[in-house]
Amino acid sequence: ASAVSGGFTRVCCMANTNPVNDNASVTDYINKRAAESGYCHVHPIGAITKGLKGEELASIAELKEAGCVAISDDGLTVQNSNLMRLALEYAKSFDLPITTHSIDKHLCQNGHMNESFFSTKLGIKGVPNAAEDVIISRDIMLAELTGAHLHVGHLSTAYGIQLVKEAKERGVKVTCEVTPHHFSLTDESICDYNTNFKMCPPLRSAKDVQAIKEALKIGGIIDAIATDHAPHGVVDKEVEFDKAAFGILGFETALPLSLNLVREGYLSLKEMIRLFTIRPSQVFNLEGGTLKVGATADITIFDPELEWTLEKDQIFSKSKNSPFINQKLKGRVVNTLVNGKIRFSKDKGLM
Repeated sequence: ASAVSGGFTRVCCMANTNPVNDNASVTDYINKRAAESGYCHVHPIGAITKGLKGEELASIAELKEAGCVAISDDGLTVQNSNLMRLALEYAKSFDLPITTHSIDKHLCQNGHMNESFFSTKLGIKGVPNAAEDVIISRDIMLAELTGAHLHVGHLSTAYGIQLVKEAKERGVKVTCEVTPHHFSLTDESICDYNTNFKMCPPLRSAKDVQAIKEALKIGGIIDAIATDHAPHGVVDKEVEFDKAAFGILGFETALPLSLNLVREGYLSLKEMIRLFTIRPSQVFNLEGGTLKVGATADITIFDPELEWTLEKDQIFSKSKNSPFINQKLKGRVVNTLVNGKIRFSKDKGLM
């Protein structure tokens, strides 16, 4: 429901569900529930390791057969480099991309925001950029070694972008995505300990934000804009900052935040649409993403000039953990069509 309200007709859901999507029975259940709800197409992503424990590979063949479009331990990182190499080798044999959550747990050391002047000022333990960069570097090297397809999820650092750029130039099969919150907000935004600004990877410096924008402007480096949509209830968020859950809502605000980059000259409207549609479809080998004759009528109609304020009662997710609540936004979804049927209308809501 939340997805179609934000204009999304297809979503890839990560394996960090309860129970973990590390076997065919869980994948089958996800597919069944998605078909029953009927709001949008759901493409499961299976786990790399059993129980997301990073100890033993899940049955990748079984997950592929059940309909998983990729594998990932998202929310966690496979810390064992040899296990990650084996995962990439298996994924390659089944023509599946591996999408990563790049955090070195030893460098992270239970940090809760970006390591910077602002983390020191707030007295919050920080996570250095290097915690993300070393894993991106390792995984690119392993992808180069195995020839597998590596997809770097929610990339947030300037050096990480440079690593991906250089790897692509060498011919490594690597793709990546960025999120609207990582090109719209900085670590300075966490000025009042608001836990709706807490996510992983954390909000980075203004320098990192600018690097993402410049990479989008250059083109060919970043392959998709993704939401990293992570709903959390009041019990998980209305606590002390260091005890709060990581993650924010992303569906409802992805379009207006991305349109800001169009207005600022970092993206053309055509390229923005491409990063939401055909490119992610190509990355995950999905049908759709085009308006060619005969294609499934999955269509989002939006007004790029419509100004509105995000209020809690406009959020269709069960949780309300967005840092953009009560902020004025420009650009809004008017209608979302899935399989030719209107599933969301700005005026009528869910349909």
